[in-house]
Amino acid sequence: MLRSPFFYLLIILFFFSCKEKTIAPAKVDLNREKAFKLRDLGITNLQNKNYNSAFFNFNKSKLDFEILKDSANIVYNLIQMASIQQINGDYYGSKETLTEALPYVKKKDIYTVSINNFFGIADKELALYDDAIYYYNEAIKDAENNVSKFSPLNNIAVIYIEQKKYEKAIQILESILNENQISKTSKARVLDNLGFTYFKIGNTDKGLALMQEGLKIRNEAQDLYGIIGSNLHLAQYYSKFNIQKSNAYATKAYEIATKLRSIDERLKALSFLISNDSEAQNAYAQKFIFLNDSIIKVRNNFKNKFARIKYDSKKEKEENQKLRLENVENEVALQKAENQKILFLSGFIILCIVLFFVKKNHQNKTRTIKLKTAYDTETRIAKDIHDELANDVFNTITFTQTQPLEIENTKETLIQKLDHIYARVRGISRENNTIDTKTNFASNLKEMLSTYNSDHTNVIINNIEKVNWHLVDEFKKVTIHRILQELMVNMKKHSQASIVVVKFESNGKTVFIDYTDNGKGADKNKIIKNGLQNMENRILAIKGTITFDTKPDKGFKVKITMSK
Repeated sequence: MLRSPFFYLLIILFFFSCKEKTIAPAKVDLNREKAFKLRDLGITNLQNKNYNSAFFNFNKSKLDFEILKDSANIVYNLIQMASIQQINGDYYGSKETLTEALPYVKKKDIYTVSINNFFGIADKELALYDDAIYYYNEAIKDAENNVSKFSPLNNIAVIYIEQKKYEKAIQILESILNENQISKTSKARVLDNLGFTYFKIGNTDKGLALMQEGLKIRNEAQDLYGIIGSNLHLAQYYSKFNIQKSNAYATKAYEIATKLRSIDERLKALSFLISNDSEAQNAYAQKFIFLNDSIIKVRNNFKNKFARIKYDSKKEKEENQKLRLENVENEVALQKAENQKILFLSGFIILCIVLFFVKKNHQNKTRTIKLKTAYDTETRIAKDIHDELANDVFNTITFTQTQPLEIENTKETLIQKLDHIYARVRGISRENNTIDTKTNFASNLKEMLSTYNSDHTNVIINNIEKVNWHLVDEFKKVTIHRILQELMVNMKKHSQASIVVVKFESNGKTVFIDYTDNGKGADKNKIIKNGLQNMENRILAIKGTITFDTKPDKGFKVKITMSK
C-alpha cells in the first residue's frame, strides 16, 4: 500500500508530542453565557425597534461566538444584523453581512434558506430581479418542507408582478393556495397578491373578490402590516374606478403605517392621495416631501452607524487579540520547555512539508537548488504558515496523545490530518506569490496566462492592452490575477480543452473579462464542488460579479465584471 510521505512522521509525532493548552471549562462557560446574553439583548432591542443597539449587541455576540468557534450562532447573529440593515434600507450593506456568513454554513444548513431569502430581498429592492429570483430558487431548493417554500415562492411571484409577467405570477400563487399546510397569514398574503395580479390582467371582479378576502383574513388576525398592504392594493384598484374609495383605503393604510412608524408604506399611501387629486393634495405633497427627505437622512445615518459599529468592533477585536497574545507570551515564559517542543515539532513539520512541495514542483533542479529554494520559501512565508496552521498542528499533536496509534484506522486518520496541513500550506504558498500591480501588470498577467499554452492547448489573449490598468485599484488587480490563475489551473486539471480564449474589454468605468474554453464542461450545479466557490468569494470582496455558464461536453464560460 502506497503511504503518504507524512506517514513516516508518525513515530516522531508520537515521541515528541506534548500537551496542548486549552481554555479552562469555567472560562468557556462564562464566555458562552456572555455571548448568549448579548444575543438575547439584541433580540429584545430589535423587537423594540432600537436598531442601533440591536445591531451593536448582535455584532458583539458574533465576535464572542467567533472566539468560541460556534458557527451556528455566528450565522444567526449575522442574519439578524443583515435583517436590521434591510429594515433601514442598507441593502448593499446587508449583502456584505450575509456574505460574511457564507464561510460558516454548509449546503442545506438550517440557515441557508434564510440567507438566500435575504439575498433575494436585497436584490429585489435593488431592482436586480434576475439575481433575486436566483436566490429565492436557492432558498426553495434548501427548504426542508413545503411550508418553508411558501415565502420565497410568493416573493418570486411578486417579482413577476413587477416585471409584468402576470401569468407566471398567477401560476405560482395558485399553486401555493392549493397546499393544505398554508397558514392563515400566508394565505391572506397570497390571496392579496393573486387578486392584485388578476386586476392587472383585466379580470377586475375576480381580482377585487380575492383582495377583499385577503383583507378580511388580515383584519381577523390583526395582521397590521398585512392590512397596510391590502389597503394599498385596493387603493390602486379603486383609483381606476372610484377615487373616493381609493382615498379611503389609502388613508387607512397611511394611518396604520403612521402608527407602526413604517415610512415606506406612509410614502406609498401619500403617493395615492396626491395622484388622486384630493382636496388636501398640497398638504399630502408637503408631507410626502418632508417624509422622503427625512427617511433618506435617517437611512444614511443608519448606514454610517452600522459601518462604524463594525469598524469599532473589528478594532476592539484586534486590540483584544493583542492583549491575549501578550498573556500567552507571559505563560510561555512559565512553560518554556513544553513550548520549545511544540515550536520544534511545528517547525520540523513545516520544513518537511515545504521541502516535499519543492521536490514535487522542481524535479528538474539539482538537490542543492531544491534545498536553497525550500529555505528561501520557508523564510518568506514561515510566519503566515505558522499563524494559519498553529491550531491544526496543536490539534494533531493532541490527537497523537489521546488516540491509540497502534490501531490502523487511527493511523490513517492522523495521515489525513497531516495531508490536510500539507494542502493548506500549498494553498498559502500559492497565494503568497508576489504580483506586480504596477507598470508591468498587463505584461505579467499575459505572461502568466501564456504559460498554460501547450502542445494540446492553445491560449488566446485578446485586448489586454486596451484596458487602462493604471486606473484599476491594486487590490482588484491582484484579485483578477488570482481568479484567472485559478481558472487556468482548473482548465488544466479538468477541462481537456484545446482552445482557451480570454478577452478583455473596458468602457472607461468598468472592466469586462470573458473566459471561454472548448473543454468537457461540467454540471453547473456541481461548480461549487469543483473549487470555483473561491473565485465567487474573491469577486464579491471587490463588489464585482462572476457568472458561470457550462454543461457537460459543452465547454466552459465565465463572465467577470468589476468597476475600476
